[in-house]
Amino acid sequence: MHPIIGTWDVSLKTPIGTITAVYEFTGEPRNIEGSASAKAETVPLTDIACDGPRITWRQSVTRPMRLHLEFDVNVDGDTLSGTSRAGRLPRTTVTGTRRSAR
Repeated sequence: MHPIIGTWDVSLKTPIGTITAVYEFTGEPRNIEGSASAKAETVPLTDIACDGPRITWRQSVTRPMRLHLEFDVNVDGDTLSGTSRAGRLPRTTVTGTRRSAR
C-alpha cells in the first residue's frame, strides 16, 4: 500500500487566504484514485502519479474561481507537504495531516 492512501486534512496557503479541504486517496500504487472536498464542491483527482514518497496529481475547481491545479507533494508518515500551482500563478504551499482510522 502506498503511504498516500487514506483521508487527509489539507491546507493550501494562497494569496487570498488559507483554503482547507479533505482529500481521500484509495487503491494500490499503480492505480490510485482520489477526490478533494471543500465547502463548495467535491472534485476528482486526475493523473495521479507516485514516485516513492512523492505524489503528483491534477484537479480542476470552480470555487472560489475556475482553476486547473497541479500538485506536487511528499508524504512523510502522517504528514504531507509540497506545492500546488494554477497556471502562471505563484506556487501555493500545501500541508496536510492524515486522519486516524477509527
